[in-house]
Amino acid sequence: MLRRTFLTQSLGASALALLPNHANLFGRNSKEVSVRAITYGSKSHWFGYYDKWQFDPSGRYVLGMEVDVPRRSPTENDIIKIGVVDLENNDPEGRPQWIEVGESNAWGWQQGCMLQWIPGSENQVIWNDQEDGQYVSRILSRESGKEKILPKPVYALSPDGTFAVGTEFNRIQNMRPGYGYPGIPDPYAKVKAPDEIGLYRMDLHSGESKLIFSLAQAAAIPYRGKSLEDKWHYFNHLLVSPDSKRMIFLHRWREAPANTAGASGGFTTRMFTINIDGSDPYILDPSGRTSHFIWRDPQHICAWTKPEGKKAAFYLFKDQTDEVEIVGDGKMTVNGHNTYVPNTNGEWILNDTYPSNDQKRLQTLYLYHVPTDRKVILGQFYEPPVFKGEWRCDLHPRSNQQGTRVVFDSTHQNGQRQMYLADISSIIENS
Repeated sequence: MLRRTFLTQSLGASALALLPNHANLFGRNSKEVSVRAITYGSKSHWFGYYDKWQFDPSGRYVLGMEVDVPRRSPTENDIIKIGVVDLENNDPEGRPQWIEVGESNAWGWQQGCMLQWIPGSENQVIWNDQEDGQYVSRILSRESGKEKILPKPVYALSPDGTFAVGTEFNRIQNMRPGYGYPGIPDPYAKVKAPDEIGLYRMDLHSGESKLIFSLAQAAAIPYRGKSLEDKWHYFNHLLVSPDSKRMIFLHRWREAPANTAGASGGFTTRMFTINIDGSDPYILDPSGRTSHFIWRDPQHICAWTKPEGKKAAFYLFKDQTDEVEIVGDGKMTVNGHNTYVPNTNGEWILNDTYPSNDQKRLQTLYLYHVPTDRKVILGQFYEPPVFKGEWRCDLHPRSNQQGTRVVFDSTHQNGQRQMYLADISSIIENS
């Protein structure tokens, strides 16, 4: 067990004061892991979702967002600042330097503005924004300072850095507020399954985009033998395969749009994979319970779900087949935001949990070693009860491209949303 002095040096006395009974942040079985704040002050700093490159290829620069908005849903008038944290250059107070590079008013608390480094690029950053009544995306070259505006927003980028995939954020906002963006109404708000919108692919160089699979096409495929024509449909959570040839998306439907009569009961989900030209759609998980997922390699996806007749857990699916096997039985059976640590040959999974269901409200950050079925607790972090619903702060851990460091979002210190850096190199190297 680590000493209290080490914890105080790592996270500060104020962090410990927020933890009920000064709970042990790192767990009895963990190794000493260096954790430090990399953003500070009275404003919120965070990155959001977990499946994008937050670190540049060198591992020196870390992307983030800054906002001075209380705990409420954002409006189209709320602007966030886009910034880069320089881990090798401190400000006058000895803290990692925050460099502002842009702004956006198309964002949400959970996924931000889809801010990320373009894969393969050392200095190009992309994020979503609003301009002239439309959602767009901006590409900034940090080296030259030049900016390019693309005509549609991005959801996920291809690992080869040549194209983006997306879906309509106003449709998402209409169906699940907080995961889309406010300000631009859904033009198909009265249509259950429009032909005109769905998944699109956009060239990152030319900005040319093409609809590849519509909501109507998805809705036409029965669910467990039953028609979905009377449901309200949308797509969410897109992610391109490592070889940039296929993608995952979640097809979701509700009895009615959110915040309308009949909207109670939430949504049902099934997971599709599809070629990036829209051909060969395949229902990989029809269970209705798919949650977080990540590609392990071009043929396999690790996802939290509950297959028919089986318990809820992480499962490894082989694309376009019915082959599926449980991952981490007994060790990794709590839903969280999972990614494979780079350069570990798929052996290490980085993950987190939601707050524990007790007064401690601890979010656990951990690594899971697949070959040995071993779980390594990196830390447990208190989330104050005021952070709930749409403006909760999930840890959403993100690795650097070397697989040696992790940044996560947390509210454990002074009840303020900030970003923290953890060094996992000793654990990975000694595995």
